[in-house]
Amino acid sequence: MIIGVNGQLGHDAVKLLSPYHKIVGLDKDTLDITNFIELQNRITEIRPELIINCAGYTNVDDCEINYESAYNTNAQGCYNLALIAKKYDCILVHISTDYVFDGEKDEPYIESDLPNPINIYGSSKLLGETIITTISPKYFILRTSWLYGTHGNNFVKTILRLSETKEVISVVNDQIGTPTYTIDLINVFSKLIKTNAYGIYHISNEGRCSWYEFAKKIIKLTNKETTIIPITTNQSKRKADRPHYSVLENSMLKHRFGYTLRNWEEALTEFLKVDME
Repeated sequence: MIIGVNGQLGHDAVKLLSPYHKIVGLDKDTLDITNFIELQNRITEIRPELIINCAGYTNVDDCEINYESAYNTNAQGCYNLALIAKKYDCILVHISTDYVFDGEKDEPYIESDLPNPINIYGSSKLLGETIITTISPKYFILRTSWLYGTHGNNFVKTILRLSETKEVISVVNDQIGTPTYTIDLINVFSKLIKTNAYGIYHISNEGRCSWYEFAKKIIKLTNKETTIIPITTNQSKRKADRPHYSVLENSMLKHRFGYTLRNWEEALTEFLKVDME
């Protein structure tokens, strides 16, 4: 059972996993995870062996205003899922974020580092994590970062769209993270779900960059003429604070499985070739 199939990750998860698993895909129009009774009835009907929760309130700035909706989806939804998954002995896979960290560290975050979110989005996602780890005996919490894919909206598509009409685009240069391709994330958790190595995992492509460097690479790989101008976080005037450094180290993947993801630049190059064909 995959929840959130209209989002970029859920959409790609259905596409990649359906040849190997019997999948029931649901979205917010067909299932409200904040409604316990509705969720329980649907899971009772489907009786999945595994639930992948790709649903989330992910608009970071909107979360600062609509914080009740953010907590309902990102935390209450997790509470409902964890309780019902435990009742039916389901494995629960939940997607989380690098924004559970405050960005004050000067080296990549590992799974055992203490979270300290600085915005509502990160706080609501951390609460969801905590609820799952408290209730569910069989869970994979997968923290990822700067996600992009072929379906839905993301930073790569925004830059490409803006480049069609703008000669100059201003992009923040003092936030450092790692762009992650949906396909690479799904390839990893498709392997994890075949194991009982439950726990919290960081899953992002290797390497690091700023949003500015990310945008520059997108423009270069697509041979656009648009000029990318670096600005500071303060100049961007966004509602929500962002961590200045949120690079994730995939420590548990490497330690438990010897698995290393490819570099973000290699992944982006492949994505742009596929997306532009």
